[in-house]
Amino acid sequence: MDKVKLFKLFENQNFGDILFDELMKNHTSFKIGGPVDVMIIPKTEEDIIESVKFCRDNHIKHFVMGNGTNLLVKDSGIRGVVIKIGNGFDKIDVIDNKVICQGGALLSVIAKNSLRHSLTGFEFASGIPGTIGGAVTMNAGAYGGEMKDIVTKVKALDKDNNVVEFSNKDMNFRYRGSRVADEGLIVLGVEVELNRGEYSLIEEKMKDLTFKRNSKQPLEFPSGGSTFKRPVGFYAGKLIDDSGLRGLRFGDAKVSEKHCGFVINVGNATFEDVFTLIKTIQKIVNDKFDVMLEPEIKIIGD
Repeated sequence: MDKVKLFKLFENQNFGDILFDELMKNHTSFKIGGPVDVMIIPKTEEDIIESVKFCRDNHIKHFVMGNGTNLLVKDSGIRGVVIKIGNGFDKIDVIDNKVICQGGALLSVIAKNSLRHSLTGFEFASGIPGTIGGAVTMNAGAYGGEMKDIVTKVKALDKDNNVVEFSNKDMNFRYRGSRVADEGLIVLGVEVELNRGEYSLIEEKMKDLTFKRNSKQPLEFPSGGSTFKRPVGFYAGKLIDDSGLRGLRFGDAKVSEKHCGFVINVGNATFEDVFTLIKTIQKIVNDKFDVMLEPEIKIIGD
């Protein structure tokens, strides 16, 4: 759709905050990405439902994102609409041992709320830099825990604009995948069930995991998190290291010397810098070990 026509369609809409020609690099942890024609930041569940319905009814290409922690956006940007579910749609309620969250709630904030109520089971996710909606979509996990271990209900918008609810067993959770990803659902809310624990022990575990993450991962640089999925029987970082690629650099994109499983932005990396580095890593690792690494980050843009 012509950009002028698109702008006119949205200039008088009330779906929360609406931004025009917004740079995606301001909304991704990689700090990379050109402008999106229209960005919607909804504040309520109705904002999300109505904005998605509006895009579908008007045949407008749209993409729903969370905190942008696993996105690599092209420098040319994104044509159409990005709906960002995050700040403003992030309410958290704790009832007994259940934590009920809106889709934009940050995992780190949910972890702090769980700690405040002496609930254990969420510690593994305390350092994952994303929203609960994104975490459920990819069944995010770390340090032996995954979303599938604690999620009891997921409320979502389906492709027919119906609000639906799924139990854990309905979700088809698996390594970095779920029903949400399979069916293009939009996560509106999540309920997790935790266990009663001792405040000091939960706090100690969270601090220990934070220390491990900070000491082993290059969190001081922008990145999209783990660049590649873990191949069956291997570890991506070790394959990359054993291929002699530690510190390999294209422009300002670099294989982290701290953890080879991360491609980092050490300055003003472009999409092409990162993309070229990813393709080079894949080829060299495949040539050496006959293992094709699959990106864990999502590449979007036009």
